[in-house]
Amino acid sequence: MKIIVPMAGRGSRLRPHSLTVPKPLIPVAGQPIVHRLVKDIAKVLKQPIEEIAFVLGDPAYFGDDVVKSLERLAEGLGAKASIYRQDLPLGTGHAIMCAKPSLSGPAVIAYADTLIRAEFDLDPNADSVIWTKRVDNPEAYGVVKLNDNGDIVELVEKPESFVSDQAVIGIYYFREVAVLKEKLQEILDDNITNGGEYQINDGIKRMMADGKTFKTGTVDEWMDCGNKAITVETNTKMLGFLQADGIEQLVDPTVQLINSKIIEPCCVGENVVLNNATVGPNVSIGNNCTVQNATVKNSLIQTHTMIKNANLDNAMIGNNVKYDGNYTSISIGDYSVLE
Repeated sequence: MKIIVPMAGRGSRLRPHSLTVPKPLIPVAGQPIVHRLVKDIAKVLKQPIEEIAFVLGDPAYFGDDVVKSLERLAEGLGAKASIYRQDLPLGTGHAIMCAKPSLSGPAVIAYADTLIRAEFDLDPNADSVIWTKRVDNPEAYGVVKLNDNGDIVELVEKPESFVSDQAVIGIYYFREVAVLKEKLQEILDDNITNGGEYQINDGIKRMMADGKTFKTGTVDEWMDCGNKAITVETNTKMLGFLQADGIEQLVDPTVQLINSKIIEPCCVGENVVLNNATVGPNVSIGNNCTVQNATVKNSLIQTHTMIKNANLDNAMIGNNVKYDGNYTSISIGDYSVLE
């Protein structure tokens, strides 16, 4: 089994946090988004992963440190890491085709801006499985249309009338991904675009037209990391899941508590100093941070950051930040100083 991860976008909706760190590498509940996504997919697949192919963008943004992080991720799952580049933002179908040498055999394609919680078995009779989530407002999403046998027969973008409540979340399984490659190559050759971009859906529709069987794999939770507010909310949800699982150690033993307390669930990294502080619930703090004379809840703080004299709620703060103030719901990017 292979996992293909297109992640070349600049994450503009998450700025300023994605200005210096690619969005998929921003930690949520103590681990980068893409790390959690790939690990959770591997759990659902319940079979060895032989290769993980990452499609990155500009090397000036997705540099050597990003590549090394992804290589470590793949190695931790016993897989080979393959790195490809998408030089121009030409859409999801084009991004997948940038990994053309890896497009053979069974594979999962997953876009690295969401997190999931799921437990299901892949249908062995399906040529493809499109992972979906039941939503209350399907008119706001791309959804699947099903026939009486539960097969997916159409993909409908933001339907004006009810089609189904199964929203497409951007994770796909192909029993033989070379078939998708063939169809996407046709799309490229025929120059079929939507909004100037080549889309995976056009390749999927050609597979459907050829009679390929598509099934749904419904996830229990689908958590977006598109902007600051949603990312903070996702951090809260993920901390709750991790606390219930009881598998990961969420508070590092090197944390120094000086007249301070942690209200779980929280994820607190290495060499963090809490001095006259109350942290939690639903807070993630990265390595080498100091929180002093402060109360922090429902917030996400990255690494090497100093927080003083603060009362934070629903905040997201980047790396190497110095913050001293009386604001609450804030969003501060890397290397900012507010004193």
